Amino acid sequence: MKLAVTYENGQVFQHFGHTEQFKLYETEGKEIRSSEVVDTNGSGHGALADFLKKYGVEALICGGIGQGAKDALAEAKIALYGGVSGDADAAVEAFLAGSLAYNPGVRCDHHDHEEGHSCGSHGCGHGHC
Repeated sequence: MKLAVTYENGQVFQHFGHTEQFKLYETEGKEIRSSEVVDTNGSGHGALADFLKKYGVEALICGGIGQGAKDALAEAKIALYGGVSGDADAAVEAFLAGSLAYNPGVRCDHHDHEEGHSCGSHGCGHGHC
């Protein structure tokens, strides 16, 4: 199975649509066979699902994600595990062990943020943005 994680400095990056890198994992059973970090080359929200599909990704682990991107991933038949934070490698190991804590209803809706609020590496009440 091929997994992708939104990636920044070893951590799960918290906003899918702004990720500049994915860490791609080739897995077999419960083991990581290989991994590589790939640049998105400026692909934005909608193009990222196609980017992942091109790499043969079957599942994505990320922090926050908007509804449009969720729809694009579903259309590309890429399983979504959102609302995840922390170390990217540990998240994949937890996924493979069947113990990944994620939020199937995660969403990031920037229109509901308070004035002056920007997404960082924390939860904003709309998932992790």
